Amino acid sequence: MANRALLRREVLHTDFVTPPVLKESMLALEKIADIKMVAQGGYPEAERCRLSVGHANVLTSDPDIVAALSISGNFGFETCTHGDFLGSILGTGIVRDKLGDILLQGEKGAQVLVVPELVDFLVMSLDKVRNVSVTCKKIPLLALEYQPPRTKTLKTVEASLRLDSIASAGFKISRSKMSSLISDGDVRVNWVTVTKNNTTVKTGDIISVSGKGRAKIGEIMNTRKGKFAVEVIRFL
Repeated sequence: MANRALLRREVLHTDFVTPPVLKESMLALEKIADIKMVAQGGYPEAERCRLSVGHANVLTSDPDIVAALSISGNFGFETCTHGDFLGSILGTGIVRDKLGDILLQGEKGAQVLVVPELVDFLVMSLDKVRNVSVTCKKIPLLALEYQPPRTKTLKTVEASLRLDSIASAGFKISRSKMSSLISDGDVRVNWVTVTKNNTTVKTGDIISVSGKGRAKIGEIMNTRKGKFAVEVIRFL
């Protein structure tokens, strides 16, 4: 993809990709000279993003490759989950890669990020989520009702940067319990399942624990006693 973009002096785009795929792709592309990359998910903190790749002289602005839809209906008597909206959208026949994040809005419905070429199709095809009749319409990206995630920051001093010790402190779970969760495959680092308790974490890593939520590793400092003072940011 990168070679084609360079040879033809054109800008190419992926479909929506998951955070680990995006991270791996950008790390690989950074090694190629003259390549510029732009990741877009429609709003800050978007998890699923599209990646645009092109020569630095060609990719001079953010391409218009993400569109937003509002799915509205009377959800006051039937609460629908992320999975309900996802299932209904995929039920129209589109594939998951064409769909970005889904932002739930409670009784109002949801807002969805999609590839622009499928906007008209979904507006015409999506008429129900579970048992709720819905109306689907295109909205500007600036109209997305996105609330930055609420967080709580804590600091812990540990002898090492092992995953089990840092996650135990960050999620306030005993180290033995956290070790079991890691071994059982219930813990992910940067969206990739990790099963080794002694995995080393670093600033910027996202730790996810099934049923417990997510946390981000913030600043790490060395103490005078040779330990590590670690900032852990919990997403509430």
